[in-house]
Amino acid sequence: MRDTLSEESGKASLPEITGYTLLRAIGHGGMSTVYLGEQVSLSRQVAIKVMLPEALADEVSRRRFENEARTIARLEHPHIVGIHDVGRTRDGLPYYSMPHLTRGHLGQRISASNGGMDQARVREILHALLSALGYAHARGTIHRDVKAENVLFDETDRPLLADFGIALRRGYGTRVTTTGMAVGSTAYMAPEQARGEEVDHRTDLYAIGVLAWEMLTGKLPYDAGDAVSMAIMHVKEPIPRLPPSLRHWQRFIDRALAKGPIKRYHDAAHMLSALERVPQRSGTHEMLALPALREQVAKVRTMPVWAWLGVALVVAAGVGVFLRQGDGEKGYFRVDRPDVVAMTENEATFALPAPPDPNAQPVAGDPASALLRAAPVSNAERWVTRADDQIRRGHLGAPADDNARDSLLAAQDSDASYQGLPAAVDRFVEASADAAVRAIGDDEFKLAGARVRDAMKVAEATQRAGGGGVDKLHRRVMQALQARIEASAAAFDRAGAQQVVEAARALGVSRADLGKLSALAGDIPAPGEPLDKLPGNMVLVRNGGNMFAASQRPVSRDEYARFARATGREPARCRASASLLRVLAPRDWTSPGFEQSGSDPVVCVSWEDAAAYARWLDQRSDHAYRLPHAREAELLPAAKSARQVSVWNNDCSGNCSQRIGSGTSWRGETGTRPLDATRGYDDVGIRLVSDLPHGGTGR
Repeated sequence: MRDTLSEESGKASLPEITGYTLLRAIGHGGMSTVYLGEQVSLSRQVAIKVMLPEALADEVSRRRFENEARTIARLEHPHIVGIHDVGRTRDGLPYYSMPHLTRGHLGQRISASNGGMDQARVREILHALLSALGYAHARGTIHRDVKAENVLFDETDRPLLADFGIALRRGYGTRVTTTGMAVGSTAYMAPEQARGEEVDHRTDLYAIGVLAWEMLTGKLPYDAGDAVSMAIMHVKEPIPRLPPSLRHWQRFIDRALAKGPIKRYHDAAHMLSALERVPQRSGTHEMLALPALREQVAKVRTMPVWAWLGVALVVAAGVGVFLRQGDGEKGYFRVDRPDVVAMTENEATFALPAPPDPNAQPVAGDPASALLRAAPVSNAERWVTRADDQIRRGHLGAPADDNARDSLLAAQDSDASYQGLPAAVDRFVEASADAAVRAIGDDEFKLAGARVRDAMKVAEATQRAGGGGVDKLHRRVMQALQARIEASAAAFDRAGAQQVVEAARALGVSRADLGKLSALAGDIPAPGEPLDKLPGNMVLVRNGGNMFAASQRPVSRDEYARFARATGREPARCRASASLLRVLAPRDWTSPGFEQSGSDPVVCVSWEDAAAYARWLDQRSDHAYRLPHAREAELLPAAKSARQVSVWNNDCSGNCSQRIGSGTSWRGETGTRPLDATRGYDDVGIRLVSDLPHGGTGR
């Protein structure tokens, strides 16, 4: 959406909308024009987005737009731009009104940042946007067009996400070429979206990753001259590297911009958790700001009394405005949006009541919508109108006397040839898919089954079972089930994944899809089973919520020898420092005092040797290895060896001059014992563990 218009366009004829006085156009886009207007009843300025005639050319698309707008209006979140009103202009063009935010958009702030924004502010904005997306995703709404121009700021400088899921499904953005290609949108477009594939909430998370890069560096991660080239770069080009001063953000960016959705963060909460783990490092901006801040504070201290009185008056006026516009529950000037209508448990019922009498009069719907429609041509139109209202209120299959399923069946019985019925059925199927996906995410599989069965009941009765809406329903249900299994995989919860497979069987997914889900569930390792994607013969160890990977056996002599040769590390002594034998008959890991083969556990290594070996192996692989803690050592699976050895762990005793050895050894030692960290013992070896990556790893 361009930020300014020419004087001529500002004076062009303005649409007429009941209840509003339009003042001037303030922005143009590929699908709409935004006007500054005044809501007459409340005497407040609002922004009004009016769709262009070519954007929604037929009545079906206009009705769908209005339904989507009403759905978005239910999203009440402090970082989502709300919708005040939905309707049509006198010329029949759909519009919706929203708050008029005058502090500009994020793209302007990035452009003015001169090489990247303050990192603390970047974190604040990302936290706000992820909070908003997490709220919306949990309610089945995907933005599809997250970008800098859609992040606006209110008078308190709070970031808000705008254009939520409305009118941007065709990919139009703010930077549109003469061929209709969306440069603004493709700059943030996930690879699957660029390929025209189905998208889910992880597409929005990819765009957040692009925004994070752009805010940190002041530029986009990919630079291309046109939209097609930009989309190709998102699909094929490797993830770029941040400059050294921002390298601590690279891991966060790498996962956010992963080419495949399955490799990205699972959801907004997961991404938010990763954001909080990005190291806090002071940047140049902060260092430069401190002297200026001190200078301003010094000036304030020298202000005369009359200046302080002026400041007090300004603050008092600001408090008055805040109280007048506050969010208090009883605020006189507040206009509440309608509450979200929660589904009742009765919606999960499998029984289908008898359809209502087709000749009865339906409950009156939205008065504004009624004024915009022509006179009914058949009883079916009244039932379709009622069904649309019930869909909007979430009454898909319940209560028994007020649900969209029965209204559409009544419309079919009343007049099966009614032209608007197929589109209404498609809307019902789509809403049922939304509800089923939400229910699957909440593990309410019976409710999901009820929604799918209701959708199929109506689709089959109206000969729409073979249409694209039903195909999309099945795809979305399958994607939701797969996402649920992936969540179980992240928690290494094979039992939970198997429950999802059983739910999929009850939902009637195809045999091929059921096989895919079963394979995914079967790939989740159980405790004690190997983790093939982790090198080093690691197995899963789980004790309640405590999970980690552990080597199946102690480090062998051959493995330690490779480390010693590569690092030139001198062997530690294997005798007590006061022992005469330490001089007369020295021992170390190469000669522990008894015969060993290369595959036997290395012994006579100190704790310092063991820790150095773990660091060396960590640097040579993609996984972090370390010594276990005492509690973890107790959970290690038993290792088969001719000589049982205890293992060094990371716990220490006293001032940490002594470290702890754990486990049973061939010398009869059991439990834990404090040992000198600088020397080796002929019955103590090395066993490594690794923290599991969040998001899980298959076998």
